[in-house]
Amino acid sequence: MFELITSGGVMMFPLILSSVIALAIIIERFLSLRVNKVVPASDIERARKLAGISKLSDVQLDELRNGSLLGRVLATGLESRELPRHIMKENVEEAGRHVVQELERYLPALGTIITIAPMMGLLGTVLGMIGVFSAINTAGVGNPQQMAGGISEALVTTVVGLLIAITTLVFERYFKAKVDGFVAVMEREALRLIEIANSSRKTVPAAMPAGAARPAQPSAAAVAAAAQQRAAAAVAAATPGRGGKPA
Repeated sequence: MFELITSGGVMMFPLILSSVIALAIIIERFLSLRVNKVVPASDIERARKLAGISKLSDVQLDELRNGSLLGRVLATGLESRELPRHIMKENVEEAGRHVVQELERYLPALGTIITIAPMMGLLGTVLGMIGVFSAINTAGVGNPQQMAGGISEALVTTVVGLLIAITTLVFERYFKAKVDGFVAVMEREALRLIEIANSSRKTVPAAMPAGAARPAQPSAAAVAAAAQQRAAAAVAAATPGRGGKPA
């Protein structure tokens, strides 16, 4: 192994460093992108129960927010449930964008390693070939076997760079697919929470002040008597000599 590293020349050291960084990121992402840390079912059930409570305490919201990344999004929605639906949705989307950034942490670094590892390997090969041809120019083609050995050593960096890039690409695609799945779950649960919060709102009619008397409703007999009085007054006004004007 050490002979392989030394045979690749100076470019083997940045390649080894990039492989160590990629390995560290892969391990960290495996530990961070777990279901029980991102979208646990317990936080989903807790958020739905809290959505049916009329008044929430800060302790309940903090427990939900600190439980997982999905809990952070749902807690933001519960805090805004008294606001109009579109404002509540905007707040949830804003919290979701921050969570997505955290889910995609270090993935751009993996993409950078995927891009530069083959280039560093190719650069190491070019430098090795330059050394081989410089030796040929100086000593001539004395031993073809030695010349072939120098070329094979120059190609080591290209092989190592491609191996690093291919392996890192596999994990990077895997993590991106996992993040997309988590984002889909968060969007679905956030929309459900918004609908639950909206359906739980109840319009309560304004209550009458205590002790206030309700207005009395006139009875049917009183209404009929008032109508007869108005009709008799109209007839009397229309008859000459009985309060009406002569024709």
